Amino acid sequence: MSLQPPALVHHLALGARDVHRVAAFYSSQLGLPEVQRNLDESGRLRSIWLSLGDTLFMVERTTRHRESVVGVDAGLFLIAFRVDAATRAEIEQRLTSLGHPVESRSEHTSYFRDPEGNRFAVSQYPTHRKRRL
Repeated sequence: MSLQPPALVHHLALGARDVHRVAAFYSSQLGLPEVQRNLDESGRLRSIWLSLGDTLFMVERTTRHRESVVGVDAGLFLIAFRVDAATRAEIEQRLTSLGHPVESRSEHTSYFRDPEGNRFAVSQYPTHRKRRL
C-alpha cells in the first residue's frame, strides 16, 4: 500500500505578541479576510484566523520574541504568497509608502517584514515548471 501524500496545507500558524496588529497587517495589506477570532479561558484574544484560499493563516498569541531571521535559518523562516506581476508591484508600492520597504528582491519575488519582524514575500515565480529530480 502506498502512502497518499497531503494535497494541500491545512493551516499556517504565526506566533505574534500583538495578535490584533499582526492579523490586521496581513488582512489590510494582503487582503486576507478574517474568518474567526478565538479567546482563551480568561476571555483574552488568543488567535485570529485569516483565509488564504483553501488554507487558514492563523495568527496566534505568544509571549516569546524571536530574533529576525536573515537568509535561511532552521525551521520556518519565510512565508511567500503567490501573486501576479501587477499585484506584486501594487503591494511593493503600498507597503513601502507605509514604512515597510522591500528588504530584498529577485526577478520574481519581493521580500518584506511584518510589524513584528517576521519575513514574508510576494512572489510571481511560475510554480508549474517541470520539477528536476
